[in-house]
Amino acid sequence: MSLDLVDTLGIGPRELVAFTGGGGKTTLMLALSGQLAALGHGVLVTTTTKVGLEQTNGAVVCWSADPFDIESALDRPGPVFVLSGEDGHKAVGYEPELVDELFGDTSARYVLVEADGSRGRPLKAPDDHEPVVPATATCVVVVMGIDAIGRTIFEAAHRPAAASRLTGLAEREIITPEVAAVILTHPAGGLKGLPDAARVVVALTKVDEASRPAAARVSRLVEAGAGVDRVAIIPRRDRAG
Repeated sequence: MSLDLVDTLGIGPRELVAFTGGGGKTTLMLALSGQLAALGHGVLVTTTTKVGLEQTNGAVVCWSADPFDIESALDRPGPVFVLSGEDGHKAVGYEPELVDELFGDTSARYVLVEADGSRGRPLKAPDDHEPVVPATATCVVVVMGIDAIGRTIFEAAHRPAAASRLTGLAEREIITPEVAAVILTHPAGGLKGLPDAARVVVALTKVDEASRPAAARVSRLVEAGAGVDRVAIIPRRDRAG
């Protein structure tokens, strides 16, 4: 990914960044972790849900939350995955309280955590138990694939019934920029369960020339509302999706 994500996402000098929302979270998180590590920073990557085991290929993995083990892993170059075990083809992370401890008690300057699931769907409306964001998160990146626009709620949304409730639309209705903006900025949608002190960044992924007008429209609508500090446009060529 060639895009400077540190600048695009507005990442500060020390952060616990949680990724929520639709498909593209893992790709975006790993790209950011690589860029931060390339700058010489200690970076931990984990999840409060699950990530695909294939995502850890070639990465330093610490299968322990013990501070000594983590500090030893941080001595090696690159980001460090901190995971608790395996479940089939998925790697399992930790409870949000332990992620808070990773941020507070280790030498890592950055902790990045995937805090939501979407089964690859580009748009996410959370269930009652979602997302699972650590309390000390300083930044939450709410992800939406721009390819949700023009598809029906049933086709593009993870938990379409929840998306339907948030918008008042039937699941067969088309997702427009206006519909997407409602879900992204709804207190029970994209802004659900976020720490009061966390900055909120909406990341629109997989944007190409054809979808740029739709992305610009979503961006304007989101920025016009309350609760979102920044909108980041992630081009398709950078493969965040």
